Amino acid sequence: MNNFLELKNINKNFNIDKKIKVLKNLSKKFKLGKIYAIMGPSGSGKSTLLNLISLIDKPTSGTIKFNNLETNFREDEKNDLFRAKKIGIVYQQNNLLSDFTALENVYFASLSVNNDKELAISKAKKLLKEIGLAHRLNHFPSQLSGGEAQRVAIARAIINDPQIILADEPTGSLDMNTAKDIFKLLNKQKKSNRIIIFATHNRFFAKKADYLLEMRDGSIKSSNA
Repeated sequence: MNNFLELKNINKNFNIDKKIKVLKNLSKKFKLGKIYAIMGPSGSGKSTLLNLISLIDKPTSGTIKFNNLETNFREDEKNDLFRAKKIGIVYQQNNLLSDFTALENVYFASLSVNNDKELAISKAKKLLKEIGLAHRLNHFPSQLSGGEAQRVAIARAIINDPQIILADEPTGSLDMNTAKDIFKLLNKQKKSNRIIIFATHNRFFAKKADYLLEMRDGSIKSSNA
């Protein structure tokens, strides 16, 4: 069995003025070595689902297992360390630290796992060179194009060699040609011991995944190879 990630009967409610049910009895297994695209209209629960998988948020009920071990949502410190080591996250708005250079944004992510600054800088430089940004190491996010900033965000997400990469609309704010380049880079991160899950509104990219998951009304309604 190479199901590294399993969600079972996941429900997620938000209580603002009234109770809003965002995810409803959602169950899904994710295999290592595969890329999954999640599609669905705004409000269908795509971002909420990714936040739960990343352990940034907690389900109202249901279980999440990684490598057959059930997550205890009361163990915040343990879950934060697991996220730092095992999960890389890419957002639509790259979420880079504006006061830090491209190099600093990437190597800081490594320090959360291993407090070896020299090693972190070396790894970050190598990664940024591999993705064609060796000449941008000391540039700040405001000095980068949208595509360059998103490349830095991907480098930051993969510096700790995570087993899961989550990308929430990673090409949503880019023009089509730049978006294709970013998707190509994301696709290159596929490994036999890794799961990549990305949410998108773009069916062109979604169809390139190994599995296309369609979300509606807080559940996965269909899954196509």
